[in-house]
Amino acid sequence: MTDQTFSLPDVGEGLTEAEIVQWKVKPGDRVSINDVIVEIETAKSLVELPSPHAGVVSSLLVAEGETVDVGTPIIAVRPDGAAAESVPDGGAAVPGEPSTPPVVPAPAADDAQPASSLTGTGPKADAVKRRPRRRNAGAAVEAAPADVTPAAGDAAETPAGAGRRTEARAQVAAAGAQVAAAGAAVQDRVNQLLQRVLAKPPVRKAAKDLGIDLAEVPGTGAGGEVTKQDLLSYQAQRESEQDAADTFWTPAGTPKRRRIERVPVRGVRKATAKAMVQSAFSAPHVSIFVDVDASRTMEFVKRLKASRDFEGIKVSPLLILAKAVIWAAARNPSVNATWAGDEIHVKHFMNLGIAAATPRGLMVPNIKDAQDLSLKELALALNELAATARAGRTKPADMQGGTLTITNIGALGIDTGTPIINPGEVAIVAFGTIKQKPWVLDGEVLPRWVTTLGGSFDHRVVDGDLSARFMADVAAILEEPALLLD
Repeated sequence: MTDQTFSLPDVGEGLTEAEIVQWKVKPGDRVSINDVIVEIETAKSLVELPSPHAGVVSSLLVAEGETVDVGTPIIAVRPDGAAAESVPDGGAAVPGEPSTPPVVPAPAADDAQPASSLTGTGPKADAVKRRPRRRNAGAAVEAAPADVTPAAGDAAETPAGAGRRTEARAQVAAAGAQVAAAGAAVQDRVNQLLQRVLAKPPVRKAAKDLGIDLAEVPGTGAGGEVTKQDLLSYQAQRESEQDAADTFWTPAGTPKRRRIERVPVRGVRKATAKAMVQSAFSAPHVSIFVDVDASRTMEFVKRLKASRDFEGIKVSPLLILAKAVIWAAARNPSVNATWAGDEIHVKHFMNLGIAAATPRGLMVPNIKDAQDLSLKELALALNELAATARAGRTKPADMQGGTLTITNIGALGIDTGTPIINPGEVAIVAFGTIKQKPWVLDGEVLPRWVTTLGGSFDHRVVDGDLSARFMADVAAILEEPALLLD
């Protein structure tokens, strides 16, 4: 039996290539079906691929960091029992034949070949040698009488009896092989656990959020355990190295080639660049802005946080903005549409995209059918979307089919901006930071929580009047969230 190869699959719709980020296995490791074997980065997200085969990894066909086309073989796995077996006197192993050698009854006379021989041809009985046992055979096989040559008195056994004995021996051999395979799998798992870096779950989560490989952190805890202090010290050292001037600026007089760092454009960054150029130079953008008194939104968010119904759920003003966008789009449907050349496709559903900055670049996953979610369900969906994006585990399907996007630039302390429309959509809303500013209310200047909303629209679909009405409706909800109860 030859090695089984696994080719890079298309994990999205129409993806043509992916980068091998990290192998989770090495040659010699045993894998089972659905074990994660490799982490790849596509043009849309980071994806873990499970093994479609069970056996021992014989070779990794692509190195980490390489980008390969879909359909390229990336790993070879040797199935259990695929190794060539030793057969005496030049005989060949037959695929599918039991590893336990056939029983050859003793001849009635020196010159007579027994009629019950299972091979049909071969040496005489007195010249037969035992076939060497396979190395991975378990103790059950060792104890089985499969290799015992029957005495001459047994030669008169009926064909039916011989068949039953042969079948029983085959069953014993198969059971022994299963026991041996299970024992090897357990041992492999034990070895993996022994090699795993010791760290408590909170430390593992913190390392994952910081993008730190725990294997690189020296552990000072009991038994070499990586503690929280070890992680913080490692992070501080890494930041100090990154912030050190001499690690970035290269002195004058250094050859120019050493003063320029070349970063390959691939994966998420490559896809983002292509999409933004396509959008900026195919859709005529128009942008408008509006200042909003969001004081009542801040009060509403505070009440939600204190509510028992929202206990344990992260709530922020972004939740209210998301509800406001859904509400305003229903009143101005053409902002939730796609330009199709000779048609405008108005969507009667909202797949609400949330632009998320991740260590691997900008991603825009979307919440499917957001219009059907309650305020609590929408809060849970936003939390899950953000956590998955930060971890780089967003699925390609979650970034497809968006109808309108929000970009929360206020999270970075930015007041407003002119966002670029996500391809396939006609509108995007930028949510600026909320901070206290002087605001005129009923003739008095008062400190109020103020934000600025920015919106960009495809002018082929959304004209000035429609874009202004949509933004005014969004602003109205932030100024008075009670309107959502209408």
